[in-house]
Amino acid sequence: MSLIGNIIWIIFGGFIVSLLWLLFGVLWCLSIVGIPIGLQCFKFATLTLAPFGKDIRYGTKTTSLILNILWIFFGAIEISVTCLILGVIFCITIIGIPFGIQYFKLAKLAFMPFGAEIIYN
Repeated sequence: MSLIGNIIWIIFGGFIVSLLWLLFGVLWCLSIVGIPIGLQCFKFATLTLAPFGKDIRYGTKTTSLILNILWIFFGAIEISVTCLILGVIFCITIIGIPFGIQYFKLAKLAFMPFGAEIIYN
């Protein structure tokens, strides 16, 4: 099921969200200080290409909190709002509910990406 879900996911919007993560990753990597943040963005760009069969665990480290606060001002709002809008659109139909749930999961991730760990089921 996850292979079919991931293929359909890429066709119906997953590619767009992945491009957003890549764009923000490239922008953060333009400065030396932002390279760790950019690398995290690249990691989540690969997650957004195939979210089915993966889960996210959030950590509680102080450095993650500081980076998440910076991220809220420099990228979180755009990606989170995009994921929320796509999630609502997909949840309108019964067939789209699993995709909407994945978008809501990614919206939370887009708001607090640092300290998060991808778990493969």
